Amino acid sequence: MKKIIIASLAVSLAGPVMAQSAAEKTGVNSLMGTAPKTEDFVLEAATSDMFEIESSKLALERGDAATKTFAQQMVTDHQKTSSELKALISAGKVQAQLPGAMTSAQQDMLDKLKGLQGDDFLKQYHSDQEAAHEDAVDLFKRYGEGGDNAELKAWAASTRPALEHHLQMAEELNK
Repeated sequence: MKKIIIASLAVSLAGPVMAQSAAEKTGVNSLMGTAPKTEDFVLEAATSDMFEIESSKLALERGDAATKTFAQQMVTDHQKTSSELKALISAGKVQAQLPGAMTSAQQDMLDKLKGLQGDDFLKQYHSDQEAAHEDAVDLFKRYGEGGDNAELKAWAASTRPALEHHLQMAEELNK
């Protein structure tokens, strides 16, 4: 029975779930401070941008003044990082493929937000933004310090301060 469970877990982690490595998907790399593989970094950075943009567009419709200001900054900045990442890949400086959609977990978070209004929406959006930016700062820090593609490593390091600022802004909203 244990072998079946372990085999099922291994298959589910190593399966075609957007080809993300098991160590990155399970959080082992993050806990150990290990840089993700280039493909994993691109996948996570791109899907994170997708979630930030889509959830923030929703916040522009449903948020209070402070939330709308934050959300507009997220849309603008994450569209910029998406374009920069796309440019690195299309120029051939990074050998990776951009995902076509956010992860199922991110889509679930977005779907949950779509079902909320008022204070419930604000609390969830603020919480999601803080968590997403904690993850993004960690991801960009690890790749910026130990990534294996020099161009992408430099981009991650130069992008990280903006993400840290986003995290501080999200923490302020979440108080």
